[in-house]
Amino acid sequence: MSSSLRRGALAAAAIAFSIAPLSACAAGNNAQTLEVKPDNAATSVGAIKLQNVVVITQPDAEAEGPAVISATVFNTGTTPQTLDSVSVAGGGTAEITPAKGKGRLTVPAGGSVVLGGAGNASAALNDLTAAVKSGNAQKVTFTFSETGDVSLRAFVVPAESYFTKWGPTAIPSAPETSAKPTGSPAGSGSPTPTGAATPTDSASASVTATESAASH
Repeated sequence: MSSSLRRGALAAAAIAFSIAPLSACAAGNNAQTLEVKPDNAATSVGAIKLQNVVVITQPDAEAEGPAVISATVFNTGTTPQTLDSVSVAGGGTAEITPAKGKGRLTVPAGGSVVLGGAGNASAALNDLTAAVKSGNAQKVTFTFSETGDVSLRAFVVPAESYFTKWGPTAIPSAPETSAKPTGSPAGSGSPTPTGAATPTDSASASVTATESAASH
């Protein structure tokens, strides 16, 4: 074999060897992507940073019920801020409920707050329109006490798969009610015979009969 052919064979082998690890790595990455969390919307304004913002609707597209906004809110500042409102274009303003107690939701200085999921604060949307549907990217606006409005576009997804534990629960069906009679039915109770002789009446009749016999 000539030296040029040998060099060509060595180069081809080197290329094949270098491609093999890359192929294996690619296969591994593809496999791992099944466990990677979805890449949701994020933004930051001043001391406020929003991550994993998503609007989650009912799991059944035909179900009527609230949707929720899921997000993680970071406050990198030195003073706490309150989350005064969250609104979604076409979905109205959310009802914000702290994880514990009542009142406004406070994001502590240097801390964070999670919206959505069991045991966390919630932001529920009760006035959805047809504009809010799965697959859309809706404008979501968070309003804070100091930073003001922080807006971004977030995907609308049903509460399925990864989002099941973060979304709203399915609306329960109304329990069936069975008709129960009220009061006692007419004519209930033991009938009392009319015209029956009482003990007093019987005694009077006996005395009358005796007196009549004596007179004769």
